[in-house]
Amino acid sequence: MVKYQTETLDRTFAALSDPTRRALLARLGKRDGQSVSELAEPFPISLPAIMKHLDVLSDAGLIVREKTGRTVACRLTAQPMEQAMDWLNRYARFWSEKLDRLAAFVEEDPWPSTKQPQPAPASVRASPSRGGSARSRKGFLPRGRKPSS
Repeated sequence: MVKYQTETLDRTFAALSDPTRRALLARLGKRDGQSVSELAEPFPISLPAIMKHLDVLSDAGLIVREKTGRTVACRLTAQPMEQAMDWLNRYARFWSEKLDRLAAFVEEDPWPSTKQPQPAPASVRASPSRGGSARSRKGFLPRGRKPSS
């Protein structure tokens, strides 16, 4: 069984939980090695806010920052994502097997067709009552009452 470092997974999933951080990673996925100001350009938030998001991504090990002169460039790193994908794939295989078995069960035992209900045999059918309701019978009186004369 593969051993996962829970702290690494926790940081990875926490970093990926924010849509701004996912968008930053997507931008780096399209073109690696962008400067912080290039990464921040399309976002309607301040540069310090972008820096905080990059700190979270860096702490999770998802990016590395390299400073060249006054420019800080960011690059993706694969290891934390690979561990997260391994963890997710384990559960994907589990659910895939369960769903495959469910599909096989449903396919081998199809639902009953929509046939018209057939009438029950004569021996099972209820016969119409000849007595009608108890209140309409002559001579019926509720308990405790005497006939009036």
